[in-house]
Order: sequence, then C-alpha cells, then structure tokens
Amino acid sequence: MTTALLVVAGVLLLLVVVVFLLRRRFLLSGLGAVTMWMRAEGSPRWSVGVGWYGGEALLWYRALSLSVRPQHRLCRAEFHVLSRRSAGREDLALPADVVVLRCSTAEGLRELAMEPSTETGFLSWLESAPPGT
Repeated sequence: MTTALLVVAGVLLLLVVVVFLLRRRFLLSGLGAVTMWMRAEGSPRWSVGVGWYGGEALLWYRALSLSVRPQHRLCRAEFHVLSRRSAGREDLALPADVVVLRCSTAEGLRELAMEPSTETGFLSWLESAPPGT
C-alpha cells in the first residue's frame, strides 16, 4: 500500500514538472516573448516571468506558475517609460547586465527589468503604436 502511494505521488510530481516545462516552452516560443522581471513600485521583490508584447498589450506570465492566464495585462496606450537605469546594488535578484525601466501603467507604477537587446525591441514596439492610441 505504501509503495503504491509513493509511485502515485512520484507520477503526479513528474506530471506537474512536465506540465510546468511544457508551459514555459510554449510561452517562450511565441513571437515577442522574452524573459522579463517585474515588480511594483516600492516592492523589494522581483518576480521573473515571460513577457509577450504584441498587438495592444504586454502580457506578463509568472515563470514559477502553472497558470495559463497572464498575471498582468498592461495596455500599450496607457504605458509610459519614465526612466531607465542599470541594475544596482538594491537589485540583487537580477542579473548584473539587465536594464531596469521605471514605468507608469494603468495598474500603477511598475519596474521592468530585461536584457539590453530585449529593451531595444520592447521600446520599438512601445513607440510604434498607431497615432491616437
């Protein structure tokens, strides 16, 4: 009986890991999908995730989650970059070579961290919004 429970628990754990890995692969396979860190203004904690930008919104999915829905949907028309800086000593959870963007969104102030090559594409997408949006 105990062996059967251990086998079932092991199979369930393996299934969760496989679903998690397939979700991450799916999220990163799309055009405009990049690894991106996010935190609310004033929060000490960075969350790593996958950002999809395209169309009229940035969809941000938490990396350590099984959810298929984005945790944040930031509308491009209401998204403004206020400042840019390199990751500093207060950003210990971030890789040293990332760029941090302080942004104003409909959800409030957010900080996004990304690699410099990602920043270039992201800012191009943000600035290419059609007039009037």
